[in-house]
Amino acid sequence: MLVLDVVCLMVGNPTVCEGNQMTDDLAAIEARFDDAMMNVYRRALNECHYNAARFLQMLYAHRGLETARILLHASKVSEGYVALWERKRLDLTVESVILATEWRCLFSELEREIARKRLAEYGYNPNAQASP
Repeated sequence: MLVLDVVCLMVGNPTVCEGNQMTDDLAAIEARFDDAMMNVYRRALNECHYNAARFLQMLYAHRGLETARILLHASKVSEGYVALWERKRLDLTVESVILATEWRCLFSELEREIARKRLAEYGYNPNAQASP
């Protein structure tokens, strides 16, 4: 088992992370995920005029991966999720972001299923609707 496989077993889906990659690659993926999460904040602000201040605070305090997990494992959706749903922009939710193929090794299949179910409950299918 490669070092990265062990890391991926701890943080997400091991089958996606197998290969000749090194642990530095996982750090790079997490850094890109941080950027993607910050981009979600910026897009919500610019495209929807929604200032997700609490989300931004969480990103600064916990970075992207932990923020995603905190929101994903919450017992109910956040106020930000509801605000984006009201604006018909669930494509800008954490749940939608983590379902992208490039983040598969960061999240378990259970976490991805939570995201899929939550989006479906609010009438959003990320496979059927492309983000603008």
